[in-house]
Amino acid sequence: MSLQKGYADDTIDVNTSMDRLENYIDAFPLRVKKLSSEELLYRSAEGKWSKKEILGHLIDSAINNLKRFTDAQYSTLPYEAVKYQQVELVVVNNYQNLPLDHLLALWQSLNRQIVFVVRNIDEERLNYPVDPQYENGELKTLGWIIVDYVAHMEHHFHQVFPQNPASDGWGAKR
Repeated sequence: MSLQKGYADDTIDVNTSMDRLENYIDAFPLRVKKLSSEELLYRSAEGKWSKKEILGHLIDSAINNLKRFTDAQYSTLPYEAVKYQQVELVVVNNYQNLPLDHLLALWQSLNRQIVFVVRNIDEERLNYPVDPQYENGELKTLGWIIVDYVAHMEHHFHQVFPQNPASDGWGAKR
């Protein structure tokens, strides 16, 4: 599946996105731990991910985006974002059968590293051009790619918790 554009709201900046991500690192696991095993493992249809598999997808996204956020700072410009096989990664990592605490610890650790790396990127590098490999061929900036990473995460948070998207202020409604 190719995207024509990302999830990012162009009015959000990198610092705001990192503030949100720091909040999610603590808040999201607390919410997930309140879900029953049945809720975590339930797939609404053939080919759909369970909430646990969505968490696994967010782990894969963190792994791939951490690499993008570091590589884009020193690679030939425009940096060409490497696509990854999202569905296949969820299958081969077998997230459905891993302990929830393992998944949450990995997700938190990866995102703590992302916050650390991003908070240390200078303004000039945030403006480096990135080719996200969208169908329309549009170039973005590294800063936009970072903001889009958090927006993508929020999109999936609302799949996990559709009944209460942002009523307590822990995330922007998408």
